[in-house]
Amino acid sequence: MTESKQDRVLIFDTTLRDGEQSPGATMSHSEKLEIASLLDEMGVDIIEAGFPIASEGDFQAVSEIAKNARNAVICGLARANLGDIDRAWEAVKHAPQGRIHTFIGTSPLHRDITALDMDGMVARIHDTVTHARNLCDDVQWSPMDATRTEHDFLCRVVETAIKAGATTINIPDTVGYTYPRESAELIRMLLERVPGADAITFATHCHNDLGMATANALAAVEAGARQVECTINGLGERAGNTALEEVVMALRVRGDILPYATGIDTTKIMGLSRMVAAVSGFPVQYNKAVVGKNAFAHESGIHQDGMLKNKETFEIMRPEDIGLAATNLVMGKHSGRAALRAKLSELGYELGDNQLKDVFVRFKALADRKKEVYDDDLIALMAETSLSDEDAYLQVKRLRVICGTEGPQEAELTMRIGGVERFVDATGDGPVDATFNAVKMLHPHEARLELYQVHAVTEGTDAQATVSVRLALDGVVYSGQSSDTDTVVASAKAYVNALNRLVMHQHRGNLSALMSSAG
Repeated sequence: MTESKQDRVLIFDTTLRDGEQSPGATMSHSEKLEIASLLDEMGVDIIEAGFPIASEGDFQAVSEIAKNARNAVICGLARANLGDIDRAWEAVKHAPQGRIHTFIGTSPLHRDITALDMDGMVARIHDTVTHARNLCDDVQWSPMDATRTEHDFLCRVVETAIKAGATTINIPDTVGYTYPRESAELIRMLLERVPGADAITFATHCHNDLGMATANALAAVEAGARQVECTINGLGERAGNTALEEVVMALRVRGDILPYATGIDTTKIMGLSRMVAAVSGFPVQYNKAVVGKNAFAHESGIHQDGMLKNKETFEIMRPEDIGLAATNLVMGKHSGRAALRAKLSELGYELGDNQLKDVFVRFKALADRKKEVYDDDLIALMAETSLSDEDAYLQVKRLRVICGTEGPQEAELTMRIGGVERFVDATGDGPVDATFNAVKMLHPHEARLELYQVHAVTEGTDAQATVSVRLALDGVVYSGQSSDTDTVVASAKAYVNALNRLVMHQHRGNLSALMSSAG
């Protein structure tokens, strides 16, 4: 099909903004820059890089992403006030193509919170969108909680935003409340009733609270929306957002009934999925559509027989279409750098020379401890590499655990804290408890351990263990993950990774408060 404006669907990725708002998914500055670069390279049309007014760290990340952008439009989020909009423009103005995305809650519930009546809200929308358009030619406006806003009022505010200069109108299902038929009818209603609607782009932004985010987004596209807001792995608040990989692959596989093109290089999906899972600390569920570990796995005898005869019997997509290696070749201690680079490329990881040098050292260390290194071992190794940071405030340097059949277990731990090495000897009810007690003695904190989870990456007594840790403090969740052939070492590193996210979040909060008081 020849691509036209009518059948082209823009992909708007908000992993770095809405995705990072998922409890515990805070990302570092360097991680945000790397993800943004990969999204740009993959062909994402618009990258919502952050919420610049939220903190100085967010502002700096959005600003640097804007400066480094090559093809994608870089977008900054702003509430419906002039200060937010000015700050967003300051962050995105250096991008080859910048966008301001401003929003206000329009449903009765949100109008009560903002203490604005309908006329007051219309005036606020007119003034803020006009201000944004005077700064930037590309302005997106969203009526938050649109799916629970009265239709007459929704038409009125959308018309106001269009007349004030908005070039994209996003219709958010903020709480994942709507149903696919309603999602489609809402877009059709706006296109039919709002003057000037045919001259702008309608977007859809869905949440997955009832498990219908992707279905709602695709229904909106069928009705006339030409921009889909989504995140890698469906990362996002509560139950998450529409998953980018699901929308893109649905449009590709079901082009017979969804004849809409995207500019996404789908072979880069798996690499980005794994990276986002690693840096966010949110592992992908095994049966997740498209990118889950079992998405291309076949155990049933009937399925395996069919696959051997014709793969299309039980696969509607090819693993290679999303950048997944079709084979699971074993690597070992005699494998060289070239073989490692080729294998990682098959798994969706493209490394520079310096990155390869660091990963190769880790690979050799792992190969010395394991007879055979499988694909899943390398994926865990890359996740550990992504999470490790020589500049991290807290680092595990040495750990020795002493276990016995009687009495408490003992952990001798050396950590680097703010560049200074410190040692402690602690006891506990088991080796992991002793290790966590040692960490807490060296870095006292009030966070509560909400989750401790272990799973083996591969089979055998020499298998790597991947440990996930989740800490909570003052209603904020911090996640950490690590892999090692020693479960206790993996536990210590995962715990410290979560604490580093807590420290980073507190530092951002202090910096933001300092900036506010200075201003």
